[in-house]
Amino acid sequence: MRGIDGLMLGSVTEKVLRRARCPVLAVRKPAHHVTTSVQDPELVHLRKILLCTDFSDHARHASKYALSMAKEYGAELTLLHVLEDTPSSTEVHSATEKAVKQLEESITTKTRGECMVKVMVRIGKPYQEIMQLALEAQTDLVIMGVRGRGALDTAIFGPTTYRVIQLGSCPVLAVHIPVASLD
Repeated sequence: MRGIDGLMLGSVTEKVLRRARCPVLAVRKPAHHVTTSVQDPELVHLRKILLCTDFSDHARHASKYALSMAKEYGAELTLLHVLEDTPSSTEVHSATEKAVKQLEESITTKTRGECMVKVMVRIGKPYQEIMQLALEAQTDLVIMGVRGRGALDTAIFGPTTYRVIQLGSCPVLAVHIPVASLD
């Protein structure tokens, strides 16, 4: 994508992501193949799933999908939290330890027995760190909770999710919290 095309998702994609009340899988041409071409080129095989979390209710809801898919495919699941605003090195260390602890606590013993789970904390702009890790790890699927902020340029589903879908190298499952769950 170049120019103005690189700045926007397709209008149909934006409408679906904005209006859907169910998880939406946004797929661009992946940087690597997630299909097994040897026996059945139509069969999808997920080896690595990246769940992005900001510890919100939206992220917790998305984690249910990530865990289910990791178990179903026998995939490695990486839980990622990105620290964005940490000014000093002592605060970075403390914030990193706190985030790692929260990530570790979110993984039940049962889950650890059913799939391989890793935790990771990075520092920087969330969408850039998510895309970089997905590329480095050859992630097959990124899963993100959709968070509405109401800003026009984020098309209701949050700037981080928007940019990862728009610029990322692998499919993104954008998970909405059902309206009934928000009451």
